[in-house]
Amino acid sequence: MPAGVTIEFTHLTKRFGSGSGSVDAVSDLSFTVEPGQITGFLGPNGAGKTTTLRMLLGLVAPTSGTATFGGVSYRSLAHPLSTVGSALEAASFHPGRTAADHLRVYAQAAGLPRQRVGVVLEQVGLEQYGSRRVGGYSLGMRQRLGLASALLGDPSVLVLDEPINGLDPEGIRWIRLFLRQLAAEGRTILVSSHLLSEVQQSVDEVVIIAHGTLIHRGSLASLDMTETRQVIVDAPDRVALQLALTAAGYHFSSLRGGVIVENADAEAVGRTAFDAGVTLSSLSQKRTGLEDSFLALVGEEGAL
Repeated sequence: MPAGVTIEFTHLTKRFGSGSGSVDAVSDLSFTVEPGQITGFLGPNGAGKTTTLRMLLGLVAPTSGTATFGGVSYRSLAHPLSTVGSALEAASFHPGRTAADHLRVYAQAAGLPRQRVGVVLEQVGLEQYGSRRVGGYSLGMRQRLGLASALLGDPSVLVLDEPINGLDPEGIRWIRLFLRQLAAEGRTILVSSHLLSEVQQSVDEVVIIAHGTLIHRGSLASLDMTETRQVIVDAPDRVALQLALTAAGYHFSSLRGGVIVENADAEAVGRTAFDAGVTLSSLSQKRTGLEDSFLALVGEEGAL
């Protein structure tokens, strides 16, 4: 297996349409993905992730900029399938073919040894289902078959679009461990997702985009991972409630539907109100953390 290479995106832009009706799906995007680690490529649905990956793999021509593997575009790679394995569409298999037949056809077309078929089926846990027609596969099984296809050339780079989608909890745990093993071998792993919670236990670095532009790049620790505790509370006599909170040393701000108290426990806030003789109409605990930081970066569309 060749050593992993650096993926480089340099001022990558893709514009659809022309004139006043044109839309920038990706705009001046620049970042690198290093070997030996898993990089999460994150953003809400419609952020431009798939368009970016399709440009990287030579399936879409960029309007400007470049996307390369060690400085070489995909179309110029001497041995593309031994350098890059990709899975962009879990359902793009002929339903009448068995998994083994699909992989054999792919291997033959790519000039890869047929022995790799059995190897990759075993790698992804489909060795018992290789003779089953893909039309009867679950979405999770098709995800595994897509990964098997990506691994046929024993590539040094893996580019995977939403690989966890459709997997059950056991499958999610399996793919996390599997990708971690591949990264430990020195391969370059780029994994896209629209949910940080799906990949936060797997990735070493995150690249976050929204509306086709880069908004954050760094380790998970570079996001605000500190969990904060907030209490949302209200009372018929809100002025009395605020006076009681001030006397108790709480920091708070007013909302349309009540008061939000920072770094507090609901039980303690409730006791403060009770001791002050303030009757409450609502009291709830809110916790914020890493996912909230992600949603704050991508904006409201991150909830899609």
